[in-house]
Amino acid sequence: MENSSQYRQDDVRRNIEDIRRKIDKAAASSGRKSEEIALMAVTKTVPPELINTAIGEGITLIGENKVQELESKRGLLHLENTSVHLIGRLQTNKVKKAVGMADMIQSLDSVKLAEEISLRSIQSGMVKDVLIEINIGNEESKSGIDIHEIDEFLEKISQLDGISVKGLMTIPPFDCEISETRRYFQEIHNLFVDIRAKNQHNTIEMLYLSMGMSSDFEIAIEEGSNIVRIGSSIFGKRIYS
Repeated sequence: MENSSQYRQDDVRRNIEDIRRKIDKAAASSGRKSEEIALMAVTKTVPPELINTAIGEGITLIGENKVQELESKRGLLHLENTSVHLIGRLQTNKVKKAVGMADMIQSLDSVKLAEEISLRSIQSGMVKDVLIEINIGNEESKSGIDIHEIDEFLEKISQLDGISVKGLMTIPPFDCEISETRRYFQEIHNLFVDIRAKNQHNTIEMLYLSMGMSSDFEIAIEEGSNIVRIGSSIFGKRIYS
């Protein structure tokens, strides 16, 4: 996991400045304010010292993919003014730890997982914020709810205590043309707006639309995203041990 020798702290600082300029430009081009868009630093395989460098540059939101990696780093991070989201696929046997460590779980992808989050949150005396992951490309290799099943899914999880839906998250297929990626983002944004307009359940709010990564975050912003998840464009290419 040690990649700080390849990617120095100064690089992280410059990259964050560059990404913020791009966010400003994408927001302006779509008639939005850049303050509406949260920049998440995705920290998979990134050592704590570089994460703390990003936090020192004003990053207030980080995203980890795995519970065990977050657990190993958390005590070394300067998180006083920073929220931590889990963005990777979450196994039910990791939920107890996830509920205790993460401010939000962005990868709710099944009723079974929702039930486990509900149970563990109630046991801990809290309500856990979640985003519903939508499998927008209907890819077998990816987790997430089919867009055509979202109404039924919302109805089921609206009955659960200890869990509060705050929006949607998605990852479009990686091999898309730009026009296809934009169409997928538009489709999710339309769904987001539609659910918000219906406002049928007290435990469901559409506040956050998490879409866009290093390769497509500008398009995502233009199509309504208000959380972009950036990893390699901040920290460099992932180094796997």
